[in-house]
Amino acid sequence: MKYLHVFAPVCLMFVSMSLASCASWAQSFTDTAVQAGLMDKDRAASLKKTAAAADEIGTDLKKALDEITPEQEYYIGRAVGATVFTQYKAYDKKAMNDYLNRLGQSLSLYSERPEVFGGYHFVALDSKEINAFATPSGLIMMSRGLIALTTSEDELAAILAHEIAHVTSRHGLKSIRSARFGTAVTKTAGLAASTAGSIVGEDLKEITGAFTDSIGDITKTMIKSGYSKSAEYEADLKAVRILRECGYDPRGLERVLKAMDAKLDPKAKDFSKTHPKPKDRIKVLKKTLDTFKTKAPPANQERQDRYAQAMKLN
Repeated sequence: MKYLHVFAPVCLMFVSMSLASCASWAQSFTDTAVQAGLMDKDRAASLKKTAAAADEIGTDLKKALDEITPEQEYYIGRAVGATVFTQYKAYDKKAMNDYLNRLGQSLSLYSERPEVFGGYHFVALDSKEINAFATPSGLIMMSRGLIALTTSEDELAAILAHEIAHVTSRHGLKSIRSARFGTAVTKTAGLAASTAGSIVGEDLKEITGAFTDSIGDITKTMIKSGYSKSAEYEADLKAVRILRECGYDPRGLERVLKAMDAKLDPKAKDFSKTHPKPKDRIKVLKKTLDTFKTKAPPANQERQDRYAQAMKLN
């Protein structure tokens, strides 16, 4: 099991992206490597054993993700949000947060998951960083720095739609790497069901405690390492669909990305660290926008007026 810590993450990626198992991938890889003289037979045998173990972990994680209940997802997301708030302060402007919630709630109705356990919630963060976070269960946080990059409600809606897409695609849960996640799901399933969502006190402590490793995985991914490029591209493309369905200009997302490209500091702890380069995202996004021949909807003065009023608070 010497190489498990190296090969398991790679294999989990292949398992999640295809039907091929880690073991079959390792079989093909090691046979070719041995024939080419790049690996001896003992090392190849060790790798095959490691891959088989990674297969077992990958299968358990996938099964656990499939079996997780909306209640469990909610409490994981709530704990992740609490962790984020230890590093970022919520912006204490009720009118601004009310505006984000009205806009975000409207957009979520056109997403793949218009309803989540506990509902969607949107809040501004009192930070000049260009950043946003979306926890499992639908808590979406956007920094004042990112809000300031927008010039219209269409562009603000584009950011929220992107974060909603992370929730609907369960990107937060998919960033979990702990092999104990399956055990935690099983351990807390009966508790969540028996309390019908009204979990408090020691029961709540037990649930969040069981998912400690998973909460750490998600928070680390969101704040430090970021989701994969494929996850970010997927969220962009789903955001375009949400915007089109809701009557907003899908090219608002492209404009925001261009603004990010001009403003992001490569050395900062924000989107530049946790997201693909805006230029790369724009290239992928433009193909979709051009394919659908996306055009801007008619100007909506009411939207622009309420956006302008909200920006006075930022």
